[in-house]
Amino acid sequence: MKQLLIPALMLISVGLAHADSDIYVCTDANGVKTYGNVGDAKGCKKVDLPGLTTFPAPAAKKVTKAPGDFPKVDDYTQKKREADRKQILTDELKAEQKKYDELSAEYKNGEPDRQGGERNYAKYQERTQELKESLNRSQQNIDALQRELGN
Repeated sequence: MKQLLIPALMLISVGLAHADSDIYVCTDANGVKTYGNVGDAKGCKKVDLPGLTTFPAPAAKKVTKAPGDFPKVDDYTQKKREADRKQILTDELKAEQKKYDELSAEYKNGEPDRQGGERNYAKYQERTQELKESLNRSQQNIDALQRELGN
């Protein structure tokens, strides 16, 4: 354990040391080595470490406009794409609203009609809960589509 601790402490000490700080290794009466930046105790020796190498940070690149051969979409094409996108979102919103209305009619405010296979009340409650969750999901989809259309 001590054999792993000493190199780790040395690395930490070297990593935390400033460029102009001195590092000392001190050995106590039991032979335990400690590393530090103060070597005024008995049995301390200065460690000769190589100088700290530094590199300047790379210069920040300035944002330039797109190169001349970069593909550009003309205004007419872009407006057509936006109109198509809006139409697709509108169609999806209408379909989701229709689905919501159908689910709401079937749900009947939490009291849907019992089906023939639901003699067991637990099955009826399970279907009612699934309808409620489907209504919530559908409402969330409608809200998301309306937000997207608003953008």
